Amino acid sequence: MHVPPFGFELAIGSYGVYLGDMDKYVIFGPQGSGKGTQSELLCKAFNWVHISIGDIFRWHMANHTKLAARVTRIMNQGLLVPDEIVEEVVHHRLEEHDWNWGFVLDGFPRTRPQAEFLFEHWNLDAVIYLDVPDQIVHERVMARAAEGMSFTKRFDDTPEVLQVRLREYHEKTKPLIELYQDKRILRTIDATQPIQAVFDDILEQIRLPKPSSFA
Repeated sequence: MHVPPFGFELAIGSYGVYLGDMDKYVIFGPQGSGKGTQSELLCKAFNWVHISIGDIFRWHMANHTKLAARVTRIMNQGLLVPDEIVEEVVHHRLEEHDWNWGFVLDGFPRTRPQAEFLFEHWNLDAVIYLDVPDQIVHERVMARAAEGMSFTKRFDDTPEVLQVRLREYHEKTKPLIELYQDKRILRTIDATQPIQAVFDDILEQIRLPKPSSFA
């Protein structure tokens, strides 16, 4: 986290942590790696904004928007939405500028062109990679599907869609690791651990103080 210049007014996060200027992170990993959970913990602790591209698309689908009509079939099959559509959505969302103290970008970028688009427009503090084997991903997603008999059930929590999404992830998203390593912003986290341990490791890797409520 950056040190604010002299005279810069500090804000206090939800857990009493003093904040400097804007922090910008990407969190990535396969479906079921805990991206949403860890993003929410970070954002709650440091007054950042969680920007989930998957949630944005699911909102459009639930509300039957024009965008949803363009991507519903693609997402239902577990395939990646075309780069130009995703880039348009991300650019529009970040232009809202409601992230005074920073953001965690979840679900983007997923391809090399998307990553290049991101780096052209915004500087990142770090990319948090939640590393978890496919077998554990499968177990977690199927457990989530079994529990999702309420309105929270996700349309993509099926074995067929998961298989496609994992293939797409390994072919198009995981190779971005090399790009992040070259830029020296990759922070790899063992996401097989319990939620609290993963959160602690993230804080250590990105050199942020542990919120008092999590001590």
